[in-house]
Amino acid sequence: MSTINPKVFDFLSSLKENNNRAWFEQHKPHFKALEVEVKEFCVQLFDQISLHDSLERWKLMRIYRDVRFSKNKTPYKTNFGIAFHRSQPKCRGSYYLQISPGNCFLACGFWGPEPKDLLRIRQELAVSGDEFRDLMNQPSFKNTWGELVGDELKSAPRAFDKNHPEIDLIRKKQFLFMIHFEDHEVEKDGFSGIVNSALKEVRPFVDFMSDVLTTDLNGASLV
Repeated sequence: MSTINPKVFDFLSSLKENNNRAWFEQHKPHFKALEVEVKEFCVQLFDQISLHDSLERWKLMRIYRDVRFSKNKTPYKTNFGIAFHRSQPKCRGSYYLQISPGNCFLACGFWGPEPKDLLRIRQELAVSGDEFRDLMNQPSFKNTWGELVGDELKSAPRAFDKNHPEIDLIRKKQFLFMIHFEDHEVEKDGFSGIVNSALKEVRPFVDFMSDVLTTDLNGASLV
């Protein structure tokens, strides 16, 4: 299956308006049928990506929300979230696809790097910022993925000069690229191919980061 059934959006929209256990239990057979179709889509996309990238596994996120520590007590998510994990330790980074009415997107990168990984990335950007900017500014890359996004510090992190020429990159706490899709694009036949092509374009980014996170400052391998 290379696309997402429009009925997925219909169900998720209805769930948003009826986010309670009684309604969900009544419509659970329909949900389970749609979930099977989404999983079939995941398998096909995983196989497509695996032809040019090293993936470890994919995971369809549970629709049940953990509400124990949340002010929002609605019990169900109103999206399908799919994560594709690259084969560690050599291949770092991950891909995430969200299917949600009015909020579909593909994301790639590093959402919450471990402190030691974040420090290593910042150290590398301090000396190789030009190389990183060059890959981000390649026309095909930029036309597909746009700008680097993610949370950042308001000032320089400890041990880095606030006047460093690469300080805008060094201040980053997350390193993410995102593509947003209209619902009708996701429903269009061949959507998995569009996602797959985008992930081919982002490889220079994840390869750069993988090289950084698997070597020390002298370039010696850590894996």
